[in-house]
Amino acid sequence: MHGTSFLQTLILLTIYMATLLYNPRPSLRPSRALSVMLADMLRDPQTTTAQSTPAFTPAADILETAEGFELQLALPGVKKEAVTIEFLAGELVISGARPNPAAAAKEAAATATETTAADETKPAVVTPEVPAAPKLRRVETQYGAFSRRFRLPETVNVKGIGAELTDGILRLTLPFDTEKAIKQHIEIR
Repeated sequence: MHGTSFLQTLILLTIYMATLLYNPRPSLRPSRALSVMLADMLRDPQTTTAQSTPAFTPAADILETAEGFELQLALPGVKKEAVTIEFLAGELVISGARPNPAAAAKEAAATATETTAADETKPAVVTPEVPAAPKLRRVETQYGAFSRRFRLPETVNVKGIGAELTDGILRLTLPFDTEKAIKQHIEIR
């Protein structure tokens, strides 16, 4: 039943709703079996637990302007300290990690308990309670390590590359190298 397409589900739902709303004769209304079938089709097949992947690939957009290229990487929830950008052998390598909020909360709670257990020689200090890990109900974004590689053309000035991370978008400016000849007319002697 879960293999039906969205369009088939929408058509069945439309027919079902039309029959319920516009059928004045209750004897001709759909049976309970159709209601159960629709409920099964519309049931959310998503798991309720976070499936942390070991790695994911963030979405990227590449724009070209008169000054050079602009590379935009979607990194929601990633702090700039968690991102590394390197230029190696003609490739721009962007890597980092996006922590799972449930796993991060569990680690924070474990760290807080380890700290209080290790300090038994000191007098007991009342510390604020560590909040419980959030219970994820639906997970559509990806967590874990990420890495993207981009082969740069020789027309890019590697020393002029700039990076900025704001609002979950990593923007890299890749200016053209004005010292290198991009196009040149050669005369015949």
